Amino acid sequence: MSDPTRAISIIQPWAWLISRGIKPVENRTWLTKFRGPVYIHASKRLSLDEYFKAWSLLHSVMPGELTLPVMSSLPRGALVGVANITDCVTEHSSPWFFGPYGFVMEDARAIPPIPMKGRLGVWRIDNESQ
Repeated sequence: MSDPTRAISIIQPWAWLISRGIKPVENRTWLTKFRGPVYIHASKRLSLDEYFKAWSLLHSVMPGELTLPVMSSLPRGALVGVANITDCVTEHSSPWFFGPYGFVMEDARAIPPIPMKGRLGVWRIDNESQ
């Protein structure tokens, strides 16, 4: 996978799950035609409700195999991973898919956090983002 020139902001702990290849699909209310490598950006927002939704789903999908890091240790406002968006679907067999659209993420891997402001949509990385 080549170095990404774009990123997508995702709320923690979902960004953590995607960047480790655990969650193969990112749910959105909008579709994208973009395909290719992207940075996974962990947005600054993190709520207790989102954390426990992710924790509960993780433990139902992978019981006893893995747990989330504590909330306070999850990086926010930073690039935390890279993945390849290979499709945008309205149906997916993954228990992580809720729709209405899902960005299929492949070849995901975590990277050391790089502080950066996020944006909406699939956005271009540039010097102004930092």
